[in-house]
Amino acid sequence: MSLHTPQPNDDVQRVRDAADIVTVIGECITLKPKGREYVCICPFHDDHSPSMCVVPAKQIFHCFVCGAGGDVFTFVQRYHSMDFREGLTYLAERGNIELTPFKPSRQSGGQEGEYQEQYPTGSTKQDILLANEQAQAYFRALLSHPEHGKIARDLIERRGMSPEIVERFGVATSADRWDGLLITIDKNNLNTEAFTDAGLLKTRDSSSGGGGQYDAMRNRLIFPICDQIGRVIAFGGRRINDDDDPKYLNSPETLVFNKSRTLYGLNHAQRAIKRKRVAVIVEGYTDVIACHQHGVENVVATLGTALTKGHATILRRLCDTVVLLFDGDQAGQRAADRAIEVLFSETIDIKIAALAGYTEAKDPDELLSQDGGEAIFNQAIDGAVDLLKWRFDRLRAELVGAGAARVTQRIEEEIRTLLDLGIEKLSPMRRQLMVRQIAGAAGVSEQVVKASMRLGRRVPASIEPHDTPRMERESPITPRELLLGCLLSDPKLWLAMTSDEHDLLMTTAFQSSASAMVAQALHESVENGSGTGLHQVLQELAETMAQEDSEESVADPVGRATLLCRTVEQQSEGSSERLTRLMRECVREVSMSDESGHSTAGAETEADEIEQLRVFAKRQQTMREKYGTMRGRLSSGDE
Repeated sequence: MSLHTPQPNDDVQRVRDAADIVTVIGECITLKPKGREYVCICPFHDDHSPSMCVVPAKQIFHCFVCGAGGDVFTFVQRYHSMDFREGLTYLAERGNIELTPFKPSRQSGGQEGEYQEQYPTGSTKQDILLANEQAQAYFRALLSHPEHGKIARDLIERRGMSPEIVERFGVATSADRWDGLLITIDKNNLNTEAFTDAGLLKTRDSSSGGGGQYDAMRNRLIFPICDQIGRVIAFGGRRINDDDDPKYLNSPETLVFNKSRTLYGLNHAQRAIKRKRVAVIVEGYTDVIACHQHGVENVVATLGTALTKGHATILRRLCDTVVLLFDGDQAGQRAADRAIEVLFSETIDIKIAALAGYTEAKDPDELLSQDGGEAIFNQAIDGAVDLLKWRFDRLRAELVGAGAARVTQRIEEEIRTLLDLGIEKLSPMRRQLMVRQIAGAAGVSEQVVKASMRLGRRVPASIEPHDTPRMERESPITPRELLLGCLLSDPKLWLAMTSDEHDLLMTTAFQSSASAMVAQALHESVENGSGTGLHQVLQELAETMAQEDSEESVADPVGRATLLCRTVEQQSEGSSERLTRLMRECVREVSMSDESGHSTAGAETEADEIEQLRVFAKRQQTMREKYGTMRGRLSSGDE
């Protein structure tokens, strides 16, 4: 299902035959074999579990969630933001295939008729990429110049960069003048507007009596910033003269460059990151280059920003763990603190490493230039600690000598911060692991952490309790409601119940309209795979209530759900064994009694229960049939 225009000599088919889709996708995303196919995280939506399938026999891919799919051309176009011609050229170069010379028509603009985002000046992504490529050729030529490149070559030699690593990373230099690149552009009749839109040329302030343009990078060591497939999308410049400010200068964001989604060195590091399942993030260009030169190749750097969700989205396709190796100063600590937000938005483990305690070297560049530096570097990375543990360890160090009340207060503040960041939105397993980490770091039991979370939990504004009589919210808890509360308190209990026991919680069995709505939300949460925990059920309630035309239809289901959990906690005393025993006692009592007005002999009520069971069964059957149909279409190649 690729959208392409056949070439006269069938270039497309030759490239397709040479480009194995498993290899191409596998270079970008970690693939896991599943029978005769492969599965992976889908890069085209916010995927947190493998939902994309790659079928080698058909040379196609398909995501069962967002519907993305097609052949190898479709993938590279979407993943690398290419038009068809760019994708064809990219795959041809990978396969050492020579394409028929191509001349774009005026009508297509060279883009196969596809819409191209552009600046008001008319520069497209391809124009900017070409300008960057031409600028890089100029900077590299300047480094080789006997006179103009000498100072930069001497600096590179002093920094210990080998000729091979300089060539690999394309390290270059800019002229010690304001118009070196500008003269080259004019001399070769290049697209000046594209260089301006790429941030390589700047316009002088007319108020100063000047006018015209000048080079943005002057007298600097140049580090080309590349995307995942090696295209130059921006530049970083380090000053050569210590009197020049700032020390580092980066290209501005453009149509092809977003610093919050770009990692320096990723094009060289991605294979090692996939192999080790770990990505190490350092602070600067030279640190990355030093690591790669000494054989530590799973290393990248952010570009003047903390680790962002965009960075994590890219890395989680390649690995499971990110290690942040920051300098031990306040800026590094603030960057690590900001990274905690990523911990709650992406399914990736984040750890913190520091060279302090292992060496007196201030950064990886300095360390790796010393004898035995690589072994010390690896030791520091292996000793990295979980981000939450690092955060709580640092907190405890700050509170040395403080009283128990102050320590308790600060830990509870941290837990409230984690609640605000969304710890309850995580999957039950990931949340449980995080609770365990918090408990270990804070030196308390897991039950204490969970209790603190319940006390600090904030009800979302969209599902705040309505103004209803206190009588309903505080009415006595029935055994059936107590059973419902057990499931809200511990999602694992649902799995321990039989289908007949599940039927005890049908909505028609509850006298309280709020409890009936909680029960309905619990069944919906089970059906969509979210689980029966309180947070998941509250989310279902929020969605249901948002769709209600009348706010008076149900009275305070959120308050009822919270009250159920608190009552269960009091009766079970927080023990999982006692909670299970309480659940079993409730099942027996509900099965033998008629206390909530639910009559097994009443034909109308029983009919209602049967009808609800049929509805749930029909929904599950429909989902199974839909999934089976999609699988069948994929296996047959019918897209």
